[in-house]
Amino acid sequence: MTTTGTEGTSAEGTSAAETRIVLDPFVGDLDGESARLRAAGPLAAVELPGGVPVWAVTHHAEAKALLTDPRLVKDITVWGAWQRGEIPRDWPLIGLANPGRSMLTVDGADHRRLRALVAQALTPRRVERMRERITELTNELLDGLPVAEEVVDLKAAFAYPLPMYVVAELMGIDASLLPRLKVLFEKFFSTRTPPDEVVATLGELAQLMGDTVAAKRAHPGEDLTSALIQASEDGDRLTDEEIVSTLQLMVAAGHETTISLLVNAVVNLSAHPDQRALVLSGQADWTAVIEETLRWSTPTSHVLIRFATEDVPVGGRVVPKGDALIVSYGAIGRDEQAHGPSAGEFDITRETRNRHISFGHGPHVCPGAALSRLEAGVALPALYARFPRLDLAVPVKELRNKPVVTQNDLFELPVRLNP
Repeated sequence: MTTTGTEGTSAEGTSAAETRIVLDPFVGDLDGESARLRAAGPLAAVELPGGVPVWAVTHHAEAKALLTDPRLVKDITVWGAWQRGEIPRDWPLIGLANPGRSMLTVDGADHRRLRALVAQALTPRRVERMRERITELTNELLDGLPVAEEVVDLKAAFAYPLPMYVVAELMGIDASLLPRLKVLFEKFFSTRTPPDEVVATLGELAQLMGDTVAAKRAHPGEDLTSALIQASEDGDRLTDEEIVSTLQLMVAAGHETTISLLVNAVVNLSAHPDQRALVLSGQADWTAVIEETLRWSTPTSHVLIRFATEDVPVGGRVVPKGDALIVSYGAIGRDEQAHGPSAGEFDITRETRNRHISFGHGPHVCPGAALSRLEAGVALPALYARFPRLDLAVPVKELRNKPVVTQNDLFELPVRLNP
């Protein structure tokens, strides 16, 4: 979307005219928008859907520095616009900016406490134990693909259900809730959810997660929700509010990120047949495909939101005290200063493919990164082992992004399996 000149966000009592890049709520040209953000410098003035002005960090080095800067916090009460009542409670992105008390929304000692308790539940051993079940689910979904049909929506038939089944089993969520959760999370992430549905959606999600916690408290199982209830450190336990918020966070991030990773990997390999040939011939491995996909077409476009407790200089500009900052991973992944002049190319042989920060950096790095990589590492080789000639059924330019400014997500993924 074209930039517009508006009155920029500034520290209390001052004002500064800024040319803001207005993020397109329909996500019509994510690559072009990310390029404009990157070209605006490491700190860009942007406008979120709903006319909300914030800052965006768009370069790799500056993002790493800011993600570990203690002057930027997750506490929404620091946000001047929130204090002044300028952010409505039914803002479509409010659930992402203020999702309740979890390790996503606290800092310092509180964050370390919650992260440590969650780490007790989400151990590497627990994640690795999921490998066999992920393999079973992958094969079941591949067996069920309609191979006789000329065109198959691979997202609906494979890339969506696999991560959702995995995270539901991991967290101990009743499978009967999955159709309703699909509807609710689509509303939760969408920038086009009507205001009168925003509060209702958040309330219903909290209720469903609360019911799951109550059920697991009464009848514990081998799932992560039961482990969160039981986790303790020196007698300290998570409160029900913290468990519910953490459960919602894990389910939301645990399926959306992996869906986008799977979809984008298929799109990238179809659009770059030379790269597909490398991995199918064994000249490159699937880990390289996964990491380069995470870098080049990161599943998360923008992460909301951090708030400045004091003026924070960034690349010759300043995030004023009380202003909000988003991390624009879509722009950061193709930063030439981090990945060289070919940063705009998809190349699974790239030496810097592992240098990306698409799962975050610093204390708030995504705790589910290992699980997402595991799912992709099982699903993609199995998919192409079955259908090595799989290809897109439409040109890449005809693929449609969903109206979600935080996720690089498609409505559908039409492919020809070519069995």
